[in-house]
Amino acid sequence: MSHKAGFVNIIGNPNVGKSTLMNAFVGEKLSIITSKAQTTRHRILGIVNGEDFQVVLSDTPGIIKPAYELQASMMGFVKSAFEDADILIYMVEIGEQELKDEAFFNKITNSKIPVLLLLNKIDTSDQEQLETQVQLWANKVPNAEIIPISALTGFQVKEVFDRIIELLPESPPFYPKDQLTDKPERFFINETIREKILIHYKKEIPYAVEVDTEEFFEEDHIIRVRSVIMVERETQKGIIIGHKGSALKRVGVEARKDLEKFFGKQIHLELYVKVNKNWRSNQNQLKRFGYNN
Repeated sequence: MSHKAGFVNIIGNPNVGKSTLMNAFVGEKLSIITSKAQTTRHRILGIVNGEDFQVVLSDTPGIIKPAYELQASMMGFVKSAFEDADILIYMVEIGEQELKDEAFFNKITNSKIPVLLLLNKIDTSDQEQLETQVQLWANKVPNAEIIPISALTGFQVKEVFDRIIELLPESPPFYPKDQLTDKPERFFINETIREKILIHYKKEIPYAVEVDTEEFFEEDHIIRVRSVIMVERETQKGIIIGHKGSALKRVGVEARKDLEKFFGKQIHLELYVKVNKNWRSNQNQLKRFGYNN
């Protein structure tokens, strides 16, 4: 029996639904999802296996013009997504008019590989607006196959996945068939904690935060975890902890519940907060947290 396999890389502006789509394809919550921009900082692989196919999906940060070193590293992950793609998914949402970076847009319109332009969030539009948007993007990206979807409700998600399988090249699998992602357990712990911070804190706080899991001990029925929340200033540390530790406790309780679902085991989670000044602009710190690799 012939076997198909390939890299399907998802790019687009912030908050267009890239992570929601990948999680829908994979059937697991690999990428964190919030209403805030720049939720995804890394390039995250999600692997979907069938008897005669392997789809290696890649969720990437939203395309922005970098303002500091962390954001420059994030855009490096997006650039890498162009280099190894067998199929490119360019995701836009209803009402969107353009990609924020012209160089990336030129790469899409001149792509030699199949491009699927997914017009997302059509559940928020009417038929007239949808037809106008389809025509707009057909003119802008004539090399793309345009498919209206709703990643949130699942509308046409299966149809897109079936089309991906049709377009995949013949190839043996790139990863073991039982593998779900390329990221280690600690990565998902860090991301789950960071998601709760994005949800519950405002302004600059979520963007000044990085999470580092220092200890991960797995026993038969429980996983013991110790994670540190890094912030850039003492004032941010106080905000993260909250009055008598109440804010930090809420983050810990919500993260623990999600992690217990993800790992299927009881989780004992200890959270601490430390100041790590200007880590977002420090090359050594960024490397330590998995950026600039």
